[in-house]
Amino acid sequence: MDISRKLGILVFCGVPAIIGGGIVYGMAGSYTPVAVYEIILYLVGGAIISK
Repeated sequence: MDISRKLGILVFCGVPAIIGGGIVYGMAGSYTPVAVYEIILYLVGGAIISK
């Protein structure tokens, strides 16, 4: 996998982290579920990139 594809995957995972983090905060009203959501999202993105 070339570098441009890896960067595209990071952007693809980064946008949901920002927007989804706001949605999770709006529903839960706390930053703890937001942190869990973003950690899971970054782990999935890292797993895809490490291949």
